[in-house]
Amino acid sequence: MTFLAIDVGNTRLKWALHTAPQRNAPLLARGVEFLENIDRLANGDWGGLPHPMRMLGCTVAGDAVKRRVEEQMELWDVSANWVVASSAEAGVSNGYDYPARLGADRWVAMIGAWHRSLAQGPARPLVVVMVGTAVTVDAIDPQGKFLGGLILPGHGIMLRALESGTAGLHVPTGNVCEFPTNTSDALTSGGTYAIAGAVERMVQHLRRHCGVEPHCIMTGGAGWKMAPSMSVPFELVDNLLFDGLLEMAAHRFG
Repeated sequence: MTFLAIDVGNTRLKWALHTAPQRNAPLLARGVEFLENIDRLANGDWGGLPHPMRMLGCTVAGDAVKRRVEEQMELWDVSANWVVASSAEAGVSNGYDYPARLGADRWVAMIGAWHRSLAQGPARPLVVVMVGTAVTVDAIDPQGKFLGGLILPGHGIMLRALESGTAGLHVPTGNVCEFPTNTSDALTSGGTYAIAGAVERMVQHLRRHCGVEPHCIMTGGAGWKMAPSMSVPFELVDNLLFDGLLEMAAHRFG
């Protein structure tokens, strides 16, 4: 039962075709497309793929983009299933005040991180970090309950906000350093350490709440940029959302 997983972010669509809707199912094909080029998929990368029997996707890009994806899927006879956060799924419970308002990408990433951690050993508290256009820092206790999380701007949004709100800050991207001595380095270092500090603070909160050292899992297109500047140990995972989608699909379709 071939399975298509789709992750639609703020700038790109990523997809992966697996042999079955289950964790560790062999990968048949994968790809990435910028949102403005979604309309090329049916006649491009998707045109020669084996027919997917099931599909599950998550999107943060809105209904218009979702409809464009579904139009490209019309070359197959497969139903589009989009993740909406619920009160509980795949062993993770949702502590958000209004569970359905939690971003689908955060929910999928937490489910992926939870099962990834369980595969490594006994259950432990987790801090799940996604570094992209926006940054999210979410906490899960050892019972699999999402306790809450932080949302803050990514590097690009921080820099654009400073450029638009402050005169004279139209400068090139700089380097991350401990004691910046020019404006470019000061801006880049400030944004990087703001994100690193948010992660460190959430690790402190969760350590104090659970009495156990949390495991930190980081993902997202800009995760590698943060790696050298992190002050807490972490695991960098490239395709955490696909891990989550496969786990959810196994529970829904398996």
